[in-house]
Amino acid sequence: MPPAFAPLPRPEVVELTSSSIRDIANAGMGRTDIAAFWFGESDLPTPQFIVEAGMAAMARGETRYIHNLGMQSLREAIAGYSSRLHGIELPASRIAVTSSGVSALMIAMQMVLSPDDKAVVVTPIWPNIAGMPRLIGADVIRHPLIIENGRWRLDAEALIARLTPDVRMLVVNSPNNPTGWTIAREDQQRLLAHCRKHGIWILSDEVYERLCFRPDEPVAPSMLAVAAPEDRLMVINSFSKSWRMTGWRIGWLTMPEGLMADLPKVIEYNTSCVPGFVQGGAQAAVSDPRGEESIGELRDGLIASRTALIEGLREIGGIEAPEADGAMYTFFRMEGHTDSLATAKALVAEAGLGLAPGSAFGPEAEGWLRWCYAADARKIADGLERLKRFLG
Repeated sequence: MPPAFAPLPRPEVVELTSSSIRDIANAGMGRTDIAAFWFGESDLPTPQFIVEAGMAAMARGETRYIHNLGMQSLREAIAGYSSRLHGIELPASRIAVTSSGVSALMIAMQMVLSPDDKAVVVTPIWPNIAGMPRLIGADVIRHPLIIENGRWRLDAEALIARLTPDVRMLVVNSPNNPTGWTIAREDQQRLLAHCRKHGIWILSDEVYERLCFRPDEPVAPSMLAVAAPEDRLMVINSFSKSWRMTGWRIGWLTMPEGLMADLPKVIEYNTSCVPGFVQGGAQAAVSDPRGEESIGELRDGLIASRTALIEGLREIGGIEAPEADGAMYTFFRMEGHTDSLATAKALVAEAGLGLAPGSAFGPEAEGWLRWCYAADARKIADGLERLKRFLG
């Protein structure tokens, strides 16, 4: 006799969309003829000094449970790094180490969002960020970036108009995945003043902050630099992008003191703690001078690859590729190709070119494609040739 109740997950889980980026990657994985630019990670390995620090920590036996908030030495190292970077005084007591940046995002939302709350999200955006509030049961209101004079731009006035007193949270990712848009300091100040007035939480995802290409700006504007310690602000960061540690799965949260007493409980319910040897590698990343050297080298390489890619796309013709100031992506669209998932699949099948479909980043991004240019010049050139053949 069949059971009376079907073994199904709750509706919020069923309604989540799977990653079409993964769908494209899965279609091409295993093929040796693919030029893959679909994932957001550098082709370069983790710097060797970080690997050695992690191995040394493991050899010392740092393989046991750690405090929920992370090793005190690492929290102090992160606080010192952030303080130097942004010209602020940030105590280690406001830092929590998490099992990746995505874990930090989920934990931050769990701390303050409840079912039926409203979260306004600046889009297009990495799909997990817009999906997390829905998983909690909150409503997501999307606010798309615009294109003006060939550049991605935030219409701050229109966004502020959407931040009504009944909104619980504003989510901003800058530098942005997938567009590379980077928020202006004056827009941060305006948004903070408005959210402060109405008690709206700001969740600022700053994992690409070191990958900023504005002249004389080695770091993107951070909300930490304009906010007061008691503001309703949660800042997300990660070791994945700047230090090429995507597989290490470690990030951090910067929170107001008022959340820190309860934060260990939520971390405990999610992941308990980050492995000690992983934290050992992360501590080397923010403490060793070679960490800054490796970021500089990565940034220089990204600037060169970005220039080559944008120039190559524009030479092809019939392609719109707006300018952006950060991250590691070019977001572009091609005349006559309005279905991004179908186009991405065709590129894999016919040209061996792996790009992420724009539809993965929200309905406002349909028809666009994301190209991760964290690769050397030869691979970028090969990818451009494949695209030319596909279009020709």
